[in-house]
Amino acid sequence: MIARQWRGWTRVENADAYEAFLRQRIFPALRGIEGHRGGYVLRRNHAAESEFIVLNLFDSLAAVRRFAGEEFARAVIEPEAKALLQRWEESAEHYEVRAMIGIEEEASA
Repeated sequence: MIARQWRGWTRVENADAYEAFLRQRIFPALRGIEGHRGGYVLRRNHAAESEFIVLNLFDSLAAVRRFAGEEFARAVIEPEAKALLQRWEESAEHYEVRAMIGIEEEASA
């Protein structure tokens, strides 16, 4: 499994709208991509801005390419998101998931 991690920042007043955009538009669209296995939206509020880490899980790099294209390390940012973001990372990081500690135990309980 591959974890794709990306960060972006909004002004504090745009944080709720950006989070809603991710929940209502982006993650539902990702469900339609073969090999997408879910993800997380992490948010940390600061005085002047809110930081978001978006972590998506994919079966393989081939699945990541179905989402991001051949230049899969490049950030994928919708125009509506660009209007809400103050700044963002131009690329995403990819990690091989080696273990999911605790999740399987909770799911089987």
